[in-house]
Amino acid sequence: MIAATSATGAEKFPHHVLVVDDDRRLCQLLGRFLGSQGLMVTLAESAAEARRHLEALKFDLMVVDRMMPGEDGLSLVKSVRAGNAIPILMLTAMGDTSRRIEGLERGVDDYMAKPFEPKELLLRINAILRRAPEPEEPRRHELRFGACRYDPLRQKLMRDGETVHLTAGEANLLALLATHVNQPVDRSVLQAQGGAAANPRTIDVQITRLRRKIETDSRQPRYLQTVRGTGYLLRTD
Repeated sequence: MIAATSATGAEKFPHHVLVVDDDRRLCQLLGRFLGSQGLMVTLAESAAEARRHLEALKFDLMVVDRMMPGEDGLSLVKSVRAGNAIPILMLTAMGDTSRRIEGLERGVDDYMAKPFEPKELLLRINAILRRAPEPEEPRRHELRFGACRYDPLRQKLMRDGETVHLTAGEANLLALLATHVNQPVDRSVLQAQGGAAANPRTIDVQITRLRRKIETDSRQPRYLQTVRGTGYLLRTD
């Protein structure tokens, strides 16, 4: 699982896309491609994993494969549509008209048949996002913890008035923790957000590095805390 973020356009926080496809190779390829185009991407290889991400994170659009083992994409779309207006683009190996109509009746915003060109997928995603109403921007509020200030909109960390350099993985983790201030974030969610090479060990290493950049004493963290058996949380002043 990966999440990719591009820093294109510091004025606007990147749109967050959830890609749901049981084909791991395709999932990761889409994650890398869409991430390189300025989108934040989280991947799920099943409907169950997608639900966990939907409970923990806010997304601007979903890309969902129709045919998946267990719960298929149509069933996932139907349940999501019961309480969420998030735009949905469905991928399918079945391109006949009746299948497309069935998906549109379930609440899908657009349909693409496999195989497809990634550039066309990007164009359709951007078209859907342009039609969607502008989301509220609660992340504009600057967070303060100790000597640090963090601007979630620009993903910019300052300490004692100086900009603190963050790696892509550190920036992804801090951005996610900042949307759940004072709330524990599960390690599996952090791992999904940490980048293509993320695993439990790399998450721990990135958290340790963030603590060195944020905390007065990284060995006794006050702001970036471990929640035993769950994950980590970010506290503010």
